[in-house]
Amino acid sequence: MEKIIFVDRSSRKEEVEQVYGEKLIKLMYGSGVLSSLVSILFKPLICTSPVFSHLYGLLQKSGLSKKKVLPFIKYFNIDEKEFLDSADSYNSFNEFFTRKLNKSVRPIAGGNDIAILPADARYLFFPQIEQADGFLVKGKKFSLSSLLQDEALARSYEKGSMVIARLCPTDYHRFHFPVSCIAGHPKLINGALFSVNPLALKKNISIFTENKRVLTKLTTRNFGTVLFIEVGATCVGDIQQTFQMEEPQAKGDEKGYFSFGGSSLILLFEPGKIAFDQDLLEASNKKIEIKALMGQSMGRSLSLL
Repeated sequence: MEKIIFVDRSSRKEEVEQVYGEKLIKLMYGSGVLSSLVSILFKPLICTSPVFSHLYGLLQKSGLSKKKVLPFIKYFNIDEKEFLDSADSYNSFNEFFTRKLNKSVRPIAGGNDIAILPADARYLFFPQIEQADGFLVKGKKFSLSSLLQDEALARSYEKGSMVIARLCPTDYHRFHFPVSCIAGHPKLINGALFSVNPLALKKNISIFTENKRVLTKLTTRNFGTVLFIEVGATCVGDIQQTFQMEEPQAKGDEKGYFSFGGSSLILLFEPGKIAFDQDLLEASNKKIEIKALMGQSMGRSLSLL
């Protein structure tokens, strides 16, 4: 399996990702006869039917899964001091996976003209969506109208800006509002649950438009209407919304969380609404994800310049 390289925003150094479930991902999305056979026989069961993810999710919510928590924390070197609750207080692996953090460890970048990163994740930034062709696979990109299932809405954003955030199983899996807003009613777009690991995406960039996803319109004062999209993945049967619909939300307020598994967020901004931070763009221009934390600055409103 080829190495997944990312840039750490804090250190500005390139690192190699530790992949949870690496053997299974390699088997399902790698090359070779065995991978092809597994893909034919088992991928439809695992990825296109919700049954597997539902049953696996139930296992992660059971008391039997509690014994996985401490070894997982140790193996992936996760900082327990960030947790709101102690590591031994979780009664299942999913309780740990959907953990809350102490607010002090994720300070929110201030300023009405500043948008923040909505999650701990590995990010790609595209100031102009129409120029994002080949961002993962040369000559291929997903269809915005297929992603949104709305051609008129897609036309409003085709010259806008896009953010893709990939959350790994080791990450904090709650997501937050990037700007102060009024959040509308989430729209469920049902679909499959393919892996969003880069190896899988390079084999099929259409995963984003095929997977189960939830779209919410955020009405803002300084950033126009932002589209916030949660994309499920293998073993992510649940995308939970925890916010009050049609109520004012402050930047950094919790929007929801993913249950067990890797997953992604996609943010779409209308044309001329945001200028992304330069260090974030530098990584994306090299086609490398940048690992960054919820609450850090994402960019500045162009409406207030």
